[in-house]
Amino acid sequence: MINTIYGKKLGMTQVFSDGDRVQPVTVVLAEPNTICQVKTTETDGYEAVQLGFGTIKEKKLNQPMAGHFKKQGVEPTRYLREVRVDAASEYAVGDEVTVANLAEAKKVDVTGTSKGKGFAGVMKRYNFGGGPGGHGSHFHRAPGSVGQCATPSRIFKGLKLPGHMGVDTVTTKNLEVVRIDEEQNLILIKGSVPGGKNAVVRVRLAQ
Repeated sequence: MINTIYGKKLGMTQVFSDGDRVQPVTVVLAEPNTICQVKTTETDGYEAVQLGFGTIKEKKLNQPMAGHFKKQGVEPTRYLREVRVDAASEYAVGDEVTVANLAEAKKVDVTGTSKGKGFAGVMKRYNFGGGPGGHGSHFHRAPGSVGQCATPSRIFKGLKLPGHMGVDTVTTKNLEVVRIDEEQNLILIKGSVPGGKNAVVRVRLAQ
């Protein structure tokens, strides 16, 4: 069984648990993922299946992608992702992966791209304490001293400095699956799911 499905993060809401307690959840829309290609050790050197999801008009495809879908004999999809499997020959092009595959799941790992924050200082980026807030101080939000004297006369690699923040691949592990709606292809997950609204996320059975 393929233990991974791709979908879109719709946002957050709240549901009532079995004990009539309000529970905040993240809603992931995981429409059926179609197997668009099967890769085997004999043909490609490794075992994997290519999953396609999301609708797209055929006229919006470039020629390489249009040729790929035509060769495989499947409907075009907006996104393509690969999933490693133990025996790819067990699957066929055109098969679908649905949320029913995760029906028995209690915990999942969710991977997505974090929200972009732009250029950020050390206080926002790394939670530095900063300097005194009084007017007499000239040191407020700067990183402070970063170098050494004559030896070694350089800044060590990996030093925490201001820079670009966000837009990283983030995986949040062992999130609780609160509910799965097979009719509407929804997965309700308790916990922090990376990315903003409509961000593509990968939901996988917790390892």
